[in-house]
Amino acid sequence: MLEVKDFTKIYKLSKKQMKEMRTDEHNKVAASHIDFIAPKGEIFGLLGPNGAGKTTTLRSIATLLTPTAGEIFVNGVNVVKEADKVRGMVGFLTNDIKMDENFTADYIFEFFGKLRGMDKEQIDKRKQELFSYFNINEYKDKKIEELSTGMKQKLAIAVCVIHDPEIVIFDEPTNGLDIITAKAVTDYLLDLRARGKTIIISTHIMSVAEKLCDRMAIIIQGKKVEDGKLDEILKRWEASDLEDAFFKMYVTYGKEEK
Repeated sequence: MLEVKDFTKIYKLSKKQMKEMRTDEHNKVAASHIDFIAPKGEIFGLLGPNGAGKTTTLRSIATLLTPTAGEIFVNGVNVVKEADKVRGMVGFLTNDIKMDENFTADYIFEFFGKLRGMDKEQIDKRKQELFSYFNINEYKDKKIEELSTGMKQKLAIAVCVIHDPEIVIFDEPTNGLDIITAKAVTDYLLDLRARGKTIIISTHIMSVAEKLCDRMAIIIQGKKVEDGKLDEILKRWEASDLEDAFFKMYVTYGKEEK
Protein backbone atom coordinates (compact mmCIF):
# COMPACT_ATOMS: atom_id res chain seq x y z
CA MET A 1 0.00 0.00 0.00
CA LEU A 2 1.10 3.55 -0.71
CA GLU A 3 0.25 6.49 1.56
CA VAL A 4 0.93 10.11 0.59
CA LYS A 5 0.31 12.51 3.48
CA ASP A 6 0.27 16.30 3.04
CA PHE A 7 3.02 16.07 0.38
CA THR A 8 4.51 19.38 -0.71
CA LYS A 9 7.46 20.01 -3.03
CA ILE A 10 8.93 23.48 -3.57
CA TYR A 11 11.83 24.22 -5.93
CA LYS A 12 14.17 27.16 -5.59
CA LEU A 13 14.51 28.97 -8.91
CA SER A 14 17.75 30.29 -10.33
CA LYS A 15 17.87 33.76 -11.86
CA LYS A 16 17.92 32.13 -15.30
CA GLN A 17 14.83 30.06 -14.49
CA MET A 18 13.05 33.13 -13.11
CA LYS A 19 13.78 34.97 -16.33
CA GLU A 20 12.62 32.06 -18.50
CA MET A 21 9.41 31.75 -16.48
CA ARG A 22 8.93 35.55 -16.40
CA THR A 23 8.42 35.61 -12.67
CA ASP A 24 9.79 37.53 -9.70
CA GLU A 25 9.13 34.60 -7.40
CA HIS A 26 12.21 32.77 -6.08
CA ASN A 27 10.30 29.54 -5.44
CA LYS A 28 8.05 27.32 -7.52
CA VAL A 29 5.44 25.18 -5.80
CA ALA A 30 5.30 21.96 -7.85
CA ALA A 31 3.00 20.08 -5.46
CA SER A 32 1.01 21.41 -2.53
CA HIS A 33 -0.49 19.44 0.38
CA ILE A 34 -1.34 16.33 -1.65
CA ASP A 35 -2.94 13.35 0.13
CA PHE A 36 -4.02 9.96 -1.24
CA ILE A 37 -3.89 6.24 -0.51
CA ALA A 38 -3.27 3.55 -3.13
CA PRO A 39 -4.35 0.14 -1.77
CA LYS A 40 -2.70 -3.18 -2.56
CA GLY A 41 -4.07 -4.97 -5.61
CA GLU A 42 -5.37 -1.81 -7.29
CA ILE A 43 -4.36 0.52 -10.08
CA PHE A 44 -4.31 4.10 -8.85
CA GLY A 45 -4.26 6.92 -11.38
CA LEU A 46 -2.62 10.28 -10.84
CA LEU A 47 -4.28 12.48 -13.45
CA GLY A 48 -3.84 16.02 -14.65
CA PRO A 49 -2.51 18.23 -17.44
CA ASN A 50 1.19 18.51 -18.26
CA GLY A 51 3.01 20.44 -15.57
CA ALA A 52 0.39 19.69 -12.91
CA GLY A 53 2.85 18.05 -10.51
CA LYS A 54 2.28 14.37 -11.34
CA THR A 55 5.88 13.50 -12.17
CA THR A 56 7.20 15.43 -9.17
CA THR A 57 4.91 13.39 -6.93
CA LEU A 58 5.94 10.08 -8.52
CA ARG A 59 9.66 10.90 -8.30
CA SER A 60 9.25 11.68 -4.63
CA ILE A 61 7.49 8.35 -4.04
CA ALA A 62 10.38 6.62 -5.81
CA THR A 63 12.92 8.44 -3.56
CA LEU A 64 14.41 10.43 -6.45
CA LEU A 65 13.25 13.69 -4.89
CA THR A 66 12.94 14.69 -1.24
CA PRO A 67 9.64 16.20 -0.14
CA THR A 68 9.76 19.75 1.16
CA ALA A 69 7.00 18.85 3.60
CA GLY A 70 4.70 15.94 4.36
CA GLU A 71 5.39 12.21 4.42
CA ILE A 72 5.20 9.28 1.99
CA PHE A 73 5.02 5.64 3.09
CA VAL A 74 5.52 2.54 0.93
CA ASN A 75 4.13 -0.49 2.76
CA GLY A 76 4.57 1.47 5.98
CA VAL A 77 8.17 2.45 5.23
CA ASN A 78 9.06 6.17 5.13
CA VAL A 79 10.60 7.06 1.75
CA VAL A 80 12.99 9.60 3.28
CA LYS A 81 14.09 7.81 6.45
CA GLU A 82 14.52 4.38 4.80
CA ALA A 83 15.07 5.24 1.14
CA ASP A 84 17.22 2.18 0.36
CA LYS A 85 14.57 -0.17 1.69
CA VAL A 86 11.88 1.59 -0.35
CA ARG A 87 13.93 1.32 -3.55
CA GLY A 88 13.94 -2.45 -3.13
CA MET A 89 10.13 -2.49 -3.02
CA VAL A 90 9.50 -0.04 -5.87
CA GLY A 91 9.84 -0.21 -9.64
CA PHE A 92 9.71 3.17 -11.41
CA LEU A 93 9.26 3.49 -15.16
CA THR A 94 9.97 6.98 -16.45
CA ASN A 95 10.86 8.49 -19.80
CA ASP A 96 14.17 9.47 -18.23
CA ILE A 97 15.36 5.87 -17.83
CA LYS A 98 18.78 5.58 -19.48
CA MET A 99 19.52 2.60 -21.71
CA ASP A 100 22.79 3.00 -23.61
CA GLU A 101 22.03 2.80 -27.32
CA ASN A 102 25.23 0.85 -28.02
CA PHE A 103 24.38 -2.09 -25.76
CA THR A 104 22.08 -5.00 -26.52
CA ALA A 105 18.74 -5.62 -24.87
CA ASP A 106 20.18 -8.73 -23.24
CA TYR A 107 23.16 -6.85 -21.78
CA ILE A 108 21.02 -3.98 -20.50
CA PHE A 109 18.67 -6.37 -18.72
CA GLU A 110 21.54 -8.18 -17.00
CA PHE A 111 23.21 -4.88 -16.13
CA PHE A 112 20.12 -3.59 -14.31
CA GLY A 113 19.65 -6.95 -12.63
CA LYS A 114 23.16 -6.72 -11.15
CA LEU A 115 22.44 -3.16 -10.02
CA ARG A 116 19.49 -4.62 -8.11
CA GLY A 117 21.80 -7.10 -6.41
CA MET A 118 20.35 -10.12 -8.20
CA ASP A 119 22.44 -13.21 -8.94
CA LYS A 120 22.66 -14.86 -12.37
CA GLU A 121 20.02 -17.47 -11.60
CA GLN A 122 17.52 -14.80 -10.51
CA ILE A 123 18.29 -12.64 -13.55
CA ASP A 124 17.94 -15.56 -15.97
CA LYS A 125 14.62 -16.57 -14.45
CA ARG A 126 13.16 -13.07 -14.73
CA LYS A 127 14.59 -12.67 -18.22
CA GLN A 128 12.83 -15.82 -19.37
CA GLU A 129 9.54 -14.62 -17.88
CA LEU A 130 9.65 -11.00 -19.07
CA PHE A 131 11.30 -11.47 -22.47
CA SER A 132 8.72 -14.13 -23.29
CA TYR A 133 5.81 -11.98 -22.08
CA PHE A 134 6.89 -8.94 -24.10
CA ASN A 135 8.23 -10.91 -27.10
CA ILE A 136 11.75 -9.53 -26.64
CA ASN A 137 13.63 -12.80 -27.21
CA GLU A 138 13.83 -12.28 -30.96
CA TYR A 139 15.50 -8.90 -30.40
CA LYS A 140 17.62 -9.60 -27.32
CA ASP A 141 20.92 -9.51 -29.24
CA LYS A 142 20.11 -6.28 -31.08
CA LYS A 143 21.49 -2.94 -29.93
CA ILE A 144 19.04 -0.55 -28.28
CA GLU A 145 19.46 1.89 -31.19
CA GLU A 146 18.09 -0.78 -33.55
CA LEU A 147 14.88 -1.35 -31.59
CA SER A 148 11.55 0.26 -32.40
CA THR A 149 10.02 2.77 -29.98
CA GLY A 150 7.52 0.15 -28.84
CA MET A 151 10.18 -2.49 -28.23
CA LYS A 152 12.30 0.02 -26.29
CA GLN A 153 9.28 0.75 -24.09
CA LYS A 154 8.65 -2.94 -23.45
CA LEU A 155 12.31 -3.46 -22.60
CA ALA A 156 12.16 -0.45 -20.25
CA ILE A 157 9.20 -2.03 -18.46
CA ALA A 158 11.06 -5.33 -18.14
CA VAL A 159 14.05 -3.50 -16.66
CA CYS A 160 11.77 -1.56 -14.30
CA VAL A 161 10.16 -4.70 -12.83
CA ILE A 162 13.18 -7.01 -13.03
CA HIS A 163 13.21 -7.39 -9.22
CA ASP A 164 9.46 -8.14 -9.06
CA PRO A 165 8.59 -5.08 -6.91
CA GLU A 166 5.47 -4.80 -4.77
CA ILE A 167 4.84 -1.18 -5.84
CA VAL A 168 5.01 -0.39 -9.57
CA ILE A 169 5.05 3.25 -10.70
CA PHE A 170 4.57 4.10 -14.37
CA ASP A 171 4.83 7.71 -15.54
CA GLU A 172 2.75 8.10 -18.73
CA PRO A 173 3.13 4.39 -19.64
CA THR A 174 1.36 4.55 -23.04
CA ASN A 175 2.46 8.01 -24.16
CA GLY A 176 3.57 8.01 -27.81
CA LEU A 177 3.05 4.28 -28.34
CA ASP A 178 1.27 2.61 -31.24
CA ILE A 179 -2.01 0.88 -30.44
CA ILE A 180 -0.51 -2.64 -30.38
CA THR A 181 2.29 -1.75 -27.97
CA ALA A 182 -0.07 0.35 -25.83
CA LYS A 183 -2.37 -2.66 -25.44
CA ALA A 184 0.57 -4.87 -24.44
CA VAL A 185 1.49 -2.35 -21.77
CA THR A 186 -2.06 -1.95 -20.41
CA ASP A 187 -2.56 -5.73 -20.39
CA TYR A 188 0.61 -6.07 -18.32
CA LEU A 189 -0.66 -3.49 -15.82
CA LEU A 190 -3.86 -5.51 -15.44
CA ASP A 191 -1.78 -8.67 -14.96
CA LEU A 192 0.24 -6.98 -12.22
CA ARG A 193 -3.00 -5.96 -10.49
CA ALA A 194 -4.28 -9.54 -10.69
CA ARG A 195 -1.10 -10.63 -8.92
CA GLY A 196 -1.78 -8.29 -6.01
CA LYS A 197 0.68 -5.52 -6.87
CA THR A 198 0.04 -1.86 -6.12
CA ILE A 199 0.26 0.08 -9.38
CA ILE A 200 0.49 3.85 -9.68
CA ILE A 201 0.20 5.43 -13.11
CA SER A 202 0.21 9.05 -14.18
CA THR A 203 -1.54 10.07 -17.35
CA HIS A 204 -3.25 13.01 -19.02
CA ILE A 205 -5.23 10.63 -21.25
CA MET A 206 -8.62 10.25 -19.58
CA SER A 207 -9.69 7.21 -21.61
CA VAL A 208 -6.65 5.29 -20.33
CA ALA A 209 -7.56 6.18 -16.74
CA GLU A 210 -11.20 5.16 -17.26
CA LYS A 211 -10.13 1.77 -18.59
CA LEU A 212 -7.45 0.94 -16.05
CA CYS A 213 -7.85 2.76 -12.76
CA ASP A 214 -9.72 1.47 -9.73
CA ARG A 215 -9.24 4.81 -8.01
CA MET A 216 -7.74 8.10 -9.06
CA ALA A 217 -6.70 11.55 -7.90
CA ILE A 218 -6.82 14.63 -10.12
CA ILE A 219 -4.09 17.26 -9.71
CA ILE A 220 -4.39 20.75 -11.18
CA GLN A 221 -1.68 23.38 -10.64
CA GLY A 222 0.02 21.24 -8.02
CA LYS A 223 -3.09 20.73 -5.90
CA LYS A 224 -5.30 17.67 -5.54
CA VAL A 225 -8.83 18.68 -6.50
CA GLU A 226 -10.52 15.26 -6.58
CA ASP A 227 -9.97 11.72 -5.32
CA GLY A 228 -12.05 8.54 -5.53
CA LYS A 229 -13.53 5.87 -7.76
CA LEU A 230 -14.65 6.75 -11.27
CA ASP A 231 -18.37 6.44 -10.58
CA GLU A 232 -18.05 8.59 -7.46
CA ILE A 233 -16.23 11.33 -9.34
CA LEU A 234 -18.71 11.34 -12.23
CA LYS A 235 -21.60 11.58 -9.79
CA ARG A 236 -20.07 14.47 -7.85
CA TRP A 237 -19.38 16.44 -11.03
CA GLU A 238 -22.58 15.41 -12.82
CA ALA A 239 -20.45 14.29 -15.76
CA SER A 240 -21.02 11.72 -18.50
CA ASP A 241 -17.37 10.62 -18.58
CA LEU A 242 -14.02 11.43 -16.99
CA GLU A 243 -13.03 13.90 -19.69
CA ASP A 244 -16.22 15.85 -19.09
CA ALA A 245 -15.59 15.82 -15.33
CA PHE A 246 -11.98 16.92 -15.79
CA PHE A 247 -12.92 19.94 -17.90
CA LYS A 248 -15.41 20.99 -15.25
CA MET A 249 -12.68 20.70 -12.62
CA TYR A 250 -10.27 22.70 -14.76
CA VAL A 251 -12.79 25.49 -15.23
CA THR A 252 -13.29 25.54 -11.46
CA TYR A 253 -9.68 25.24 -10.31
CA GLY A 254 -7.43 25.86 -13.31
CA LYS A 255 -7.26 29.64 -13.01
CA GLU A 256 -6.69 29.75 -9.28
CA GLU A 257 -3.37 31.02 -8.01
CA LYS A 258 -1.00 28.37 -6.71
